[in-house]
Amino acid sequence: MGVHASGGVPAPTPRSDVSASAESHLSGWVMFAGTMLLMVATLNIIYGIGAIDDSTFFVNDAKYVFSDLNTWGWIVLVTGCLQMLAAFGVWARNSIATWAGIAFACINAIVQLLMLPAYPFLSLALFSINLLVIYGLAVHGGHADDAV
Repeated sequence: MGVHASGGVPAPTPRSDVSASAESHLSGWVMFAGTMLLMVATLNIIYGIGAIDDSTFFVNDAKYVFSDLNTWGWIVLVTGCLQMLAAFGVWARNSIATWAGIAFACINAIVQLLMLPAYPFLSLALFSINLLVIYGLAVHGGHADDAV
C-alpha cells in the first residue's frame, strides 16, 4: 500500500487486471449455470404437467424402470419447481442455493436418464445441461471475492 500525499493515510492499491478477469470469469459461469438451471426447471415443469396430463407428446407404450408416466410426471414437476427456486438463489449468490442447485441438478440428471423411454432426445439434452450446471456450480459457484 502506498501513502497518500495529503496526509499519510494509506492509499488503496488498484486491483490487478488478472483478479478482475478471474472475477468476471467466475461470475459468467455462475450466471450461465443459473440460467441453465432455470431453463431446465422451466422445461421440467412443462413436461411434468404434460406427463401428468397423459399428453400424446410422449412415446406410447413405453416401459419404465419404476412406476408409470404419471408418477414420473409428478417427480419431474416437483424437481422443476425446486430447481427454479435454486436458480434464483444461485443468482443471489446464496451458498445454500448453490449446493441445492448442485443437488437438484444431480437428482434431475438421474431422473432424466430414467425418463429416456418417454422422450429420448429431450432426456439426453436435459441430462447434458444438468452436467453443465453441476460443473458450473461445483467449480465456479463459490463467491468471487473468496476465490480471488
